[in-house]
Amino acid sequence: MKVHAVGSGPSLHDIRSVPWTRAIRVIRSRSAIRSVSRIPALRFVPVVALSLAACTAGREPADILILGGSVLDGSRGEAMTSDVAVDGDRIRFVGDAASAGIAALDTVDASGLVVAPGFIDMHSHAELEADHGRDARAFLFQGITTVALGLDGGGSAHVADRLARWTEDGIGVNAFLSVGHNWVRRQVLGMADRAPTEAELDEMRALVRKGMEEGAYGLSSGLFYLPGNYAETEEVIELNRVAAEYPGAIYDTHDRDLGASYPSFGYLKSIEEGIRIGEEAGTKVIFSHFNAQGAHNYGRAPEGAALIEAARARGVQVAGAHHSYTATQSNLRSYTIPSWFVAGGDTAMLRRFDDPDTVQVIDRQTLEMLTIRGGADRLLFADRRAELNGRTLQQVADELSMEPSAAARHILRDGNAAVMNLGLYDVENVRYLAQLDWMMTSTDGRDPGPTRPITHPRAFGSFSKKLRELVLDEGFITLPFAVRSMTGLAADFLEWPERGYLREGYFADITVLRLDAVRDMATYEDPHQYSEGTVHVLVNGSFAIRDGEATMRLAGRSLVRGGAAFQAEAADDR
Repeated sequence: MKVHAVGSGPSLHDIRSVPWTRAIRVIRSRSAIRSVSRIPALRFVPVVALSLAACTAGREPADILILGGSVLDGSRGEAMTSDVAVDGDRIRFVGDAASAGIAALDTVDASGLVVAPGFIDMHSHAELEADHGRDARAFLFQGITTVALGLDGGGSAHVADRLARWTEDGIGVNAFLSVGHNWVRRQVLGMADRAPTEAELDEMRALVRKGMEEGAYGLSSGLFYLPGNYAETEEVIELNRVAAEYPGAIYDTHDRDLGASYPSFGYLKSIEEGIRIGEEAGTKVIFSHFNAQGAHNYGRAPEGAALIEAARARGVQVAGAHHSYTATQSNLRSYTIPSWFVAGGDTAMLRRFDDPDTVQVIDRQTLEMLTIRGGADRLLFADRRAELNGRTLQQVADELSMEPSAAARHILRDGNAAVMNLGLYDVENVRYLAQLDWMMTSTDGRDPGPTRPITHPRAFGSFSKKLRELVLDEGFITLPFAVRSMTGLAADFLEWPERGYLREGYFADITVLRLDAVRDMATYEDPHQYSEGTVHVLVNGSFAIRDGEATMRLAGRSLVRGGAAFQAEAADDR
């Protein structure tokens, strides 16, 4: 790995990699002059440099100068050839550095490259607390500099503890949290399939308030998952009212039925429920990984989008995020066992597995669930168990000489399992949604490390895949439009005054791409492959990737609502 020291003066690499006239700009200190004077071909440069220093006397040099890139500022405006100067963790200048007399300790030649704000992953499961995931390379190599976590209803109310841990240990990208409805419900009601009493609802409200007080961005739900699926709409509205007490609060939902739940709640009804929860409580709403699931919903994305358009027209702040893959990843229990058989938790579920009469009902309904998902050969295990990983449920069932429903129960006796559902999304739905001006971009992914040789490639390729396929190969959306979906659109929704755009005074989260080389390399068969085409990435003004190599600097920050850094003084570069 190449590790570059920023702020230590220009190196031989810096001088040789930029045009001659630009090389002169970076030489403005005695230490720099001494280092350059040792380069035989440049021994006359100090005289020129001293003249330049005299002309720019009184102006402190920038730390980094990115020269001559095709700059997209995140606003959907057309690209402009500009220089970008960085001081510390901020963008100091955007424009013609030579005309403005801007010099720097370190330079990057961005001629022929695209310079954009760092990308914002609006639905992530990045494993920032794991040794293999703390540096976030799978995300950085896509140009991602910020991730949203605590989603699908799973975010703990202990927000400050997690933010402090990230700040103390260091993380490779910026990250922010939501407090999760499923987590809150489980703390108070466990896996009970009933409504809370008023006293229990007060306990749940207190947990949501704790998370919001500690900097959470809002309430997340996973109404498809347990125990969130046991909640009535009104319960979620009441908890979201607590979030709404805090300015800018967001209701982030994995809605109840994307089209493949059992029994069907209704694809459109589920979208209506998500909008209602935000509208009645008074928060913004974002639909996680928004799309319609199942072959029976191929081509139906415009119907769901129309509901969101109507809500936006009446003043509700509703948006979505999606990725460009046609497979999902979740867990075997959610995909094969109806929620009412899990009421009371795993012990109760296993007890029902031992009842012959109950098993007949489970088998019938599991078959119906598998039919919705395209069959047992469409469920591909991405689990830590080597005997499962990389096999389909049908293959495992055949090896066990069991029906798929019996094989699913057999596996679940040893714990839940991670699975992908291949082909659940429709390519045309994905394309349609990508062109909507309220659709952000997400990975919905995690890098689980080497223990899972098969996992969803989305953690490694979502953003690059969108750029490669929808912008570069198909020309379906423009580059400024795509970059906005990854940057400024998300920053506006999050109400960030100083992130998400390439503007003077903003935080220096910057992605530099060699556009013709951008491509996602991760596949379902070989997912642990970093995207290509990302030349440089700065996180809060520090190189996380330079010249296509990870620097392993943990310059990310823990963010609290509004975009401010949690205990910023402890989040220095590492």
